[in-house]
Amino acid sequence: MTIWTTTTKSPLGPITLAKSALGLCGLHLPGEAPTAAATRSSWRRDDDAFADERALLDAYFAGEPARFAPLVPAGTPFQLEVWRALGEIPFGATISYGELARRLGRAGSARAVGAANAKNPIAIAIPCHRVVGHDGRLVGYAGGVATKRWLLDHERAVAARGAIVAHERRAARQVA
Repeated sequence: MTIWTTTTKSPLGPITLAKSALGLCGLHLPGEAPTAAATRSSWRRDDDAFADERALLDAYFAGEPARFAPLVPAGTPFQLEVWRALGEIPFGATISYGELARRLGRAGSARAVGAANAKNPIAIAIPCHRVVGHDGRLVGYAGGVATKRWLLDHERAVAARGAIVAHERRAARQVA
């Protein structure tokens, strides 16, 4: 199966994207090593094939909703289960690895959840950056903790702006 790749600019630096005919299978942040599959001979550079993904990334970084689909991460059944659950964490919110394990019905498996989280091949689109340590500390991130902090700060600022706008709209309706 052919995998197309490109590199695109972002506020974080260059991001490497990969996709097959089935959908997006890789989004690698600056400083993050692409998956081992990235070295396969079936990978072809095609900068023109990623207009939709670039537009979605631009929207995300501009603070607009961005729903990447279809996503086709390669992983074990457990990893896929964890990655699906990551998509349920609200924009701008965080949960702990332990809480994610409990939500999966696997209390006590926070380390296994963390290991699956670390193998996420589609950063941002599968928001593994929203998982933090039990005490709220930013721990472990393939793109680096500084990148994780930037993504969370960005999402929180966007969410706060959205809350302010929503509050102002409610207040305006009450006055009218």
